[in-house]
Amino acid sequence: MTKPPLDGITVIEMEGIGPCPMAGMMLADMGARVILVGRKQSNSKAAAIHPEDRQQAFYHRGKESINVDLKQPQAVELVQKLISQADVLIEGFRPQVMERLGLGPEILLQANPKLVFGRLTGWGQDGPLAAAAGHDTNYQALSGAMYYGGAKDRVPNAPLTLVGDVGGGTMMLLWGVMCALWQAQATGQGQVVDAAMCNGTAYLSGMLWMMRNTGQISEPAGQGWADGAAPWNQTYTCADGLHINICSLEPPFYQLLLDKLGLSDDALFAQQWDKPNWPQAKAKLTALFVSQSRKHWCQILEGSDVCFAPVLSMTEALQHPHNQARKMFWQQQGVDQPAPGVQLYGMADKAPAVANQGAQSQALVKQANMDWQALLDAGAV
Repeated sequence: MTKPPLDGITVIEMEGIGPCPMAGMMLADMGARVILVGRKQSNSKAAAIHPEDRQQAFYHRGKESINVDLKQPQAVELVQKLISQADVLIEGFRPQVMERLGLGPEILLQANPKLVFGRLTGWGQDGPLAAAAGHDTNYQALSGAMYYGGAKDRVPNAPLTLVGDVGGGTMMLLWGVMCALWQAQATGQGQVVDAAMCNGTAYLSGMLWMMRNTGQISEPAGQGWADGAAPWNQTYTCADGLHINICSLEPPFYQLLLDKLGLSDDALFAQQWDKPNWPQAKAKLTALFVSQSRKHWCQILEGSDVCFAPVLSMTEALQHPHNQARKMFWQQQGVDQPAPGVQLYGMADKAPAVANQGAQSQALVKQANMDWQALLDAGAV
């Protein structure tokens, strides 16, 4: 059997919430050994995330887990030793937290020169906002990515977590870590990966910048084909209150849309890029789509080159035939969850179990050649 791509790679993940745990999950999904270093005592100032709750913590699938009290010097020594044996470290703390814990890059890279030290923050390790708190939508707003999520009749918005946290955070961290890991294996020299959600969100906005620079979208928002004005790139409400989405951008796809809707001879739709007619055409399509159920439009449009999809709830998405054929979702211990977003030979075809909290603590202490009982007596584990 072919081994997974990251077989033999050891990753230390410092317990956190959101994008960094997802990065650890994705590395584990690709076969890396991921050791989650958790808190022996929960952080009362942090969000109420409970690792033992599978509804919240499916992103710890496939990981090993150890709980420590990093206020104890022995615990810091233990984590240092584990990191000295690893290929990658990922952490999502605010700037300087790892340094204050005695786990900064200067110390860790001295002990393990090939270490890839992955850091994920909202605003970055430096800059005027580095020390400030923030969340996904803040990073979208500052980077300019949120702007084109709005239009004349609605304030700018975007799906929570997808653009800033996951796209600009998790994915950019993984990209940086994998590039640095490749380099470290070739040169023997590790480095710090500075992944900021703000920078990452701007980076992912490249196509928006391209469309802005070429006049396909403009300011204020809501005038271009991509940000709400074109009748053939819209989400529409159906008679049952459910929704469908179309994006018939290319001329053959647009013509197919007209053919299927019986609008080929309607002068209002004769010229796809006749912007003065867009508002009236949009109104006509709105009235047409709301006259029938979503199921009706799926029967006519789904699977064709119209570029169409029903807007599904998560529950509906689990049952959709295409998603099932693609094995897009997994269920583990009764918990529905997304399967890995890419498929490679050697990967697991079902969700591995989530480690019980601290289940491997004693074994990992032994691996570090430290005294379990002494650490236990000291309250370090």
